[in-house]
Amino acid sequence: MPSEPRAIVETDTHQPAPHLKSNIQNGHVPYTEGSNEPDYLRMILTSRVYDIVQETPLQETVNLNGKINHENDAKIYIKREDLQPVFSFKIRGAYNKMAHLTPQEKAAGVIACSAGNHAQGVAMAAQKLGIKAKIVMPAACPAIKWRNVKRLGAEVVLIGNDFDEAKRECVRLIEEEGLTNIPPYDDPYVIAGQGTIGMEVLRQHDVNDISAIFIAVGGGGLIAGVGSYVKRIAPHIKIIAVEANDADAMTQSLASKKRVELKEVGLFADGAAVRIVGEENFRVASQLIDEVINVSNDEICAAIKDLFEDTRSICEPTGALSLAGAKKYLASHPNAKGAHVAIISGANVNFDRLRFISERAELGEQTEAFCNVIIPERKGSFMSMIEQVLPRAVTEFSYRYSDPEKAHIYISFKVQNLATEVADVLEKWRTRGMEGWDVSHNELAKTHARYMMGGRGRPEHERVFRFVFPERPGALMRFLEGLDSTWNVSLFNYRNHGDDMGKVLVGIQVPPEDNDAFASFLEKLNYYYVEETDNVVYKTFLQ
Repeated sequence: MPSEPRAIVETDTHQPAPHLKSNIQNGHVPYTEGSNEPDYLRMILTSRVYDIVQETPLQETVNLNGKINHENDAKIYIKREDLQPVFSFKIRGAYNKMAHLTPQEKAAGVIACSAGNHAQGVAMAAQKLGIKAKIVMPAACPAIKWRNVKRLGAEVVLIGNDFDEAKRECVRLIEEEGLTNIPPYDDPYVIAGQGTIGMEVLRQHDVNDISAIFIAVGGGGLIAGVGSYVKRIAPHIKIIAVEANDADAMTQSLASKKRVELKEVGLFADGAAVRIVGEENFRVASQLIDEVINVSNDEICAAIKDLFEDTRSICEPTGALSLAGAKKYLASHPNAKGAHVAIISGANVNFDRLRFISERAELGEQTEAFCNVIIPERKGSFMSMIEQVLPRAVTEFSYRYSDPEKAHIYISFKVQNLATEVADVLEKWRTRGMEGWDVSHNELAKTHARYMMGGRGRPEHERVFRFVFPERPGALMRFLEGLDSTWNVSLFNYRNHGDDMGKVLVGIQVPPEDNDAFASFLEKLNYYYVEETDNVVYKTFLQ
């Protein structure tokens, strides 16, 4: 199967751009006495970040804590890095790195390859320091991102179809123009800049009351910096890494005791969509992390909603990772006590994504159940089916006549306890001759099938695939052009969710004797895919 297609996010760095880690060897970075490792405590305490950033507030999530109602009164607090001038913590590391450049390096100018928060951090830092800056971005980067960077005074270079192509141009410009690259995470001064967040947390709350700090992990700069400070000052505080289920490079690296490069990476939490964590970041963080929590996209969406309800602010998916992790941790640790701090890392969310976030938040909170049900196609069946759900509120109901004997229905409804209440409803349906399935965690159902209630088809030799391709102008047309006309397309569903990646469900009629040729076609097509021909949702409602 082809690997996940390249995204246009800054952290798709399976081959990292060059950085100045060599400075560790030439004495530019202060060492810990008696070792050849950077003295991060000293570097954090002497950081230059407060020339430009503000100390962000640490706030209790009053509404969320009321909902959680933890039996030992453990509480969640949020560190509001989404309130920085560029709406992200990235300004800290970028500025600290650039403030420590030599006069010659400052005069030559800086460069960064980024399509996200790092780009804005470098641009604002350069503006403050009076340094010429170039930001290399993929040509398909959304206009809102490159315009913000340009507004901050940096020169924007739009080139290449994806981040890897932009990165090659960045390397060329470094060599040709003598610019200094500002890396997004794998650099001691970047790590120290991010570490100032930990310093602030410990002076904003009673250190003895803090039990754990939850930190989103992408390249690892934030957790390496915060962990370096916190573990030196208050070693009893747990440092808990939080990653998306489909972007867990740190989780796998810790398990293997070495950096692991992911073949595929999910892109919903795009600011943490990293194939391999930074070298220095892993060396530092692997000694400091107490635990890792992985969360689903639905849990991230629920955390975004929780943050909105407490602050009336909307953070980006990566920004909500830590809060999703804190919620999951407290749900599984009834004996936990004290303050649990989640660092809200950023708020640069694409507006188009809010539709997807809103749809998935209820599922992530496990306050909405999503079911498929087959009922007899006769009068009174609808009413009987709904009666088994009541008094719960029905939130979605989709049906279209397709069979004289059986009606196929999607239904969602509000719950307080997902597992027990869905089991209860399914059993009530069963005793009345109805067959139901809980598909609250079925990606095919949630992403595609719920919008395809046009009746079941029965095309011969149909195979069904979910494809993923880079979302940019004309991308859907290019995908269609790549489909071989040898085989008939029998099903098609595409919906834009505001992501960097497009998702399409395709049914193709492939006679058994063509299986080998079709496998070769898929290889040549070179899009990441998942075959869903055996998925219960497809077999029951679409086949």
